Amino acid sequence: MTSIRVLIADDHKIVRSGIRAILEQAGDIEVVAEAEDGEEAKTLIQQHMPDVAVLDIQMPKASGIEVIRWVRANLHGVGLLTLTAYDDTPYVMGVLQAGANGYILKTASPEDLIQAVHDVFAGKSALDASITQKVMAHVFEQKAPTTYEELTEREMDVLRLAAKGYTNKAIAVQLNISDRTVQGHLAHIFDKLQAGSRTEAVMRAVSLGWVSESSAEAPKD
Repeated sequence: MTSIRVLIADDHKIVRSGIRAILEQAGDIEVVAEAEDGEEAKTLIQQHMPDVAVLDIQMPKASGIEVIRWVRANLHGVGLLTLTAYDDTPYVMGVLQAGANGYILKTASPEDLIQAVHDVFAGKSALDASITQKVMAHVFEQKAPTTYEELTEREMDVLRLAAKGYTNKAIAVQLNISDRTVQGHLAHIFDKLQAGSRTEAVMRAVSLGWVSESSAEAPKD
């Protein structure tokens, strides 16, 4: 029986242990490596070339989305399955547009997680039922191709810092501007990206390729 070689990337050891225990009970799945941050995930994926990499979204040093993009740009033959607690549509679309094969929530049953790994290994898509609904809703909302107004250089500076989890005050200090000015830039960013929150703005920018890095923490709305 062919063994499916899997890598797990999550910054919580207890979560990795739980995922490993679930997957290895399947009998035909072997966990070949564990990574505790995004950069280590890249290194271990390149070293072990697993059949499937199970990735969290929010990790130190590099997010799951960054890891997915890196794998798609540099390696072939690695299935990518996101396992996360986030079910926000911007996260979902950012992950799928980056090139993931599947998106499963941490509330899924052990059987669903095992099946998702098998599906990704077989070259199929693996989506949680609620995620499928969000994707379909997003598709129907996009009645025509949407273009977004380009951000100014200073707005991009603010957006990159927001993506790293900086508060308005911290952004102001980094850019040597006032809190009020930061608020004004964020308002323009939200308007241009048709976003209602920092999370949505950041994930939309990630999906558009405008932001290449995001912090381990979700943007603070």
